[in-house]
Amino acid sequence: MSAAGHPHASGELCEAGMGLYVRALREGEVPADTAATVPCLLDTGLLRPDLEAPHQLRPLAPAVALPLLLRDSAEAVAGLRRREALLAEAFVPLLDADAPDTVADSPMIRLLSGFDRINEAISRTMADAAGELLAVQPHAGLLTKTLTTLDRDQALLDRGARIRTLYQHTVRHSPAVRARYEQLRGDTEARTLDEITDRLIVIDRAVAFIPASQDRSLALEVRHPVLVHYFATTFDRLWRLATPMYPEAVQPPTLNGVTPRQRAIATLLVEGHTDAVIATRLGLNIRTARVHIAKLAATLGSESRAQLGYLIGQSGILEPERAPEAGSGQAPGAAAGPGG
Repeated sequence: MSAAGHPHASGELCEAGMGLYVRALREGEVPADTAATVPCLLDTGLLRPDLEAPHQLRPLAPAVALPLLLRDSAEAVAGLRRREALLAEAFVPLLDADAPDTVADSPMIRLLSGFDRINEAISRTMADAAGELLAVQPHAGLLTKTLTTLDRDQALLDRGARIRTLYQHTVRHSPAVRARYEQLRGDTEARTLDEITDRLIVIDRAVAFIPASQDRSLALEVRHPVLVHYFATTFDRLWRLATPMYPEAVQPPTLNGVTPRQRAIATLLVEGHTDAVIATRLGLNIRTARVHIAKLAATLGSESRAQLGYLIGQSGILEPERAPEAGSGQAPGAAAGPGG
């Protein structure tokens, strides 16, 4: 296979590349002309020239290579977040340009102020819907308010629609969430992830609601087809990665004694986040996050924070794994709006 015909994007690592990298680790070096057929090893820096033997390449140690590859991923994510910040900054004059419930004379984006107005707009939109409701519900802070939307969701289900909801793993065993799904009748399904986006509702893939303030007292009602399609596509991709919670729960397996929660923490530790940031990202309180970090350190035999990062790289627990099979169900869960 020629470098020009290499079957994936630059910066990725394919099966052939991984095989040659393992060989290089085992033998200590590989011929440069052999590595030419898998340029991803050079692109990612996993193979480097041998100064004493110009026609040979030596492998970079896995413990060093993993943080470098993770850093590249972190930089890509940081780039996306910078784009989000620029977009949010660009919208600031639009949000302040008119009355509290309109935005820059655009019928496709409307600013809603106050929890009652937000819930009223969501209820009105759902009353006209008959297809599906997609919802992202981070954390468990609004479970009490979420219960008040039961009749609204049941009416949607009664019209033959489906509801799909994404939560964080921290609510998998919440009695309030389980009780809600036991009461709903119809095509409902819920899944969970370690990390999810901020609150999101997409109705019939035509209207979306997202928070517009930190305290969720403001929300945007979005009817722009391009933006709504983007939100729905983002939801679909997260949905495929998520672990089923309802109606049939799937428990992610442990790996070498390390739980899925601990693997998520390990990823954030390698990225250099503090305990407080890790707790916020995963929907935990900081004390619980520290308990999981201590258990992870004990499992890997670490005696210090610095050693823990090294042992995480050595353990292989952050290597990509296939998402769990989701079964044949196609439907969805419960949802409160961005403001309640």
